[in-house]
Amino acid sequence: AHNRARDFLRLVQAAHIRQARAVAMFILARVADTVQVPPMNLGLNTDEAVLEELRKKYVDRVVRGSGLCVAIYDLHRIQGGEIFPGDGAVHFNVEFRVVFFRPLVGEVLQGKLVASDERGLQVSLGFFHDIHIPERFLQDPSVFNQEEKVWVWKFGENDMFMDIGEEIRFRVLSVKFPDPTTNVVQKQPDGTQLVQLIEPMQVIGDVNRDGLGLLAWWTHDEEQEEEL
Repeated sequence: AHNRARDFLRLVQAAHIRQARAVAMFILARVADTVQVPPMNLGLNTDEAVLEELRKKYVDRVVRGSGLCVAIYDLHRIQGGEIFPGDGAVHFNVEFRVVFFRPLVGEVLQGKLVASDERGLQVSLGFFHDIHIPERFLQDPSVFNQEEKVWVWKFGENDMFMDIGEEIRFRVLSVKFPDPTTNVVQKQPDGTQLVQLIEPMQVIGDVNRDGLGLLAWWTHDEEQEEEL
């Protein structure tokens, strides 16, 4: 289990290096918690049993103020092993390290454009999807093509379409941890109301500067720079 965590971190570091001007997309943090190992897992090695419960509790979940947990890196200390009356689980006090995804403001990342509407773009990194680029942070001037349902950058006499599925480079403007119970109610043209659930972590991005936006726009220029 420890080897898998280390292998994952190597992949994280490799992906981190590939990011344009990346700084610290992932962080390694020490965490302390109490873990309850259920009776069905008491036959397992203690480390394995504790790791299984930690993964269930943390991996793919957002820890407010820290970020999205993508892996349990290692265990530092396991203490206790108490059983309380009326509870068949064994309780351990555990110290461990966690790999969190939490990009820094100003960091430049690369993802895939997965959706667009009048409000802007949605970008995915594959393991994290709640990245939003509001329309005011798109290239200026940009317009939303109602027929194609995509944004178009009006670059001189050229129409630069922001097609779904394209790779996109963006700069992080903010990382937010809204109240998970918060809802946004939007009134629709037909008078109905659309209730939108707010994600527990949101990354707001910006593409309105040279080198940002669809990679296809800049690939030729970057190849020429490499040749020089």
